[in-house]
Amino acid sequence: MQKSTHISIFKQSVVLAITFLLFLTCKFTYAQEIIQLYPSNVPNSKTSDIKESGEGIYRNVTNPTLEYFKPNPDKVSGTAIIIVPGGGYSVVVYNGEGVTNAKALAEQGIAVFVLKYRLPNDAIMQERKIGPLQDAQQAIKLVRENAEKWGLDKNKIGIMGFSAGGHLASTAATHFEKSYIENSNNTSLRPDFQILVYPVISMTKELTHSGSRNALIGENPSQEDIQLFSNEMQVKANTPPAYLTHTADDKTVDVDNSIVYFQKLRHLKVDAEMHIYPKGDHGFIFRHPGWMNPLFEWMKRNDWMKKDL
Repeated sequence: MQKSTHISIFKQSVVLAITFLLFLTCKFTYAQEIIQLYPSNVPNSKTSDIKESGEGIYRNVTNPTLEYFKPNPDKVSGTAIIIVPGGGYSVVVYNGEGVTNAKALAEQGIAVFVLKYRLPNDAIMQERKIGPLQDAQQAIKLVRENAEKWGLDKNKIGIMGFSAGGHLASTAATHFEKSYIENSNNTSLRPDFQILVYPVISMTKELTHSGSRNALIGENPSQEDIQLFSNEMQVKANTPPAYLTHTADDKTVDVDNSIVYFQKLRHLKVDAEMHIYPKGDHGFIFRHPGWMNPLFEWMKRNDWMKKDL
């Protein structure tokens, strides 16, 4: 009886030890750090009574941040991705498109930074149309300048955007030659690659998501602003390689946004890969759990993820 009791206690101790180790592993892999995007004053801002609100979904963002998710140490590759959640430039779908995907990428050895960015608003910004782009550029600058601190390769920093966040990500990928932020160190603001998921690309009436366009450049924008923020018109030969994914039946953001962007990239010989699913509508990632698998293969082929042994 005494021997049996000792065995039982030993088994319980082993289970507790394994549970504790698993807890530590998960905690390390997904350890989070909130980083203030700007070291002092937020540029292009003005005093307002508007208060930021929300947790899983943010509104009226006045305090832009990055949330850092550490990569799985067994698969670490030195690559970082800045995730830009969507929300029609009216909210930030932070948990659903940001945190959930950050954890999946971190598990694959990618350092991930989820961007909580300012939404265009005349009440808090002097010039609302450039506010989100400033935050995206600052995020790239901050991660690149601190690459050594986080054990990153400063030449493997990508950006990933969903829906209107895809518009912001593609804006960062096509407008990097002009700095909209303080950049006295002349740090490169060019992402090394872009991942666009059911993205808004165009501000033209034929293609755009009207809510995103109205929020960013207004209901009666100038032709100059339409062209400047229609990112299919801003593609150049030095635009970063791109991975695009969309569904053919997307009723919110027409798949032609991705197709037109892909065509412009292809014609300028920019490496681009596109996956179009026949069905799934907008936000298909919430209904297709394996949607990241082709993305992982693309990243492995480009040495942004460790290849399977």
